[in-house]
Amino acid sequence: MDIDTIRAYDKDADAYAAQWEEEQAAPDDVRAAVRAYFNAGPTVDVGCGSGRDTAWLAGEGFDVIGVDAAPGLLAEARRRHPEATFEVDALPVLAKLGDRIFTNVLCETVIMHLEQPDAIAAVRRLASLLAPGGTLYLSWRVGDGADRRDEAGRLYAAFATEAVRATLAGLEVLLDEERVSASSKKVVHRILARRATPKR
Repeated sequence: MDIDTIRAYDKDADAYAAQWEEEQAAPDDVRAAVRAYFNAGPTVDVGCGSGRDTAWLAGEGFDVIGVDAAPGLLAEARRRHPEATFEVDALPVLAKLGDRIFTNVLCETVIMHLEQPDAIAAVRRLASLLAPGGTLYLSWRVGDGADRRDEAGRLYAAFATEAVRATLAGLEVLLDEERVSASSKKVVHRILARRATPKR
């Protein structure tokens, strides 16, 4: 992950957590997609931030772990959601996850915090986490075609949607769309894709 982005999230972790959990509307679009496409089984929320979605997944009965690169955000996640499990780990490598595989991988508006080569490496790594029959939910904020930083120093990188699609070419695409996020009100692109189950 981009170091300045991690620092920004660490510096104001409590404010970001309050924004996501108390000020924004519930992410009903994400939750509807999860209900439609995820199956019971081990689940990971990559870039879990304040733990909002991890805790919701746990409440829905998923065996879930949340990971994030910002220790400050994870401190907020553990404080707000002590019932859930969280670990520090960072894209594009996700070293602590090692060779674990999951039935479901959620990565909601995270990869835009990496420059294109790392973002594409992150997509490849996320796909590698999928068990046979496993589903990836991947979304990112749509930019204006140029890398930029916001006033807090967070990177919002521009990268080609086609490069993401090409990286997921071995998976079955279930959903591929741009829409306004129900929670942030920003335009996001999201792709849901599933690894095939080997034929017997």
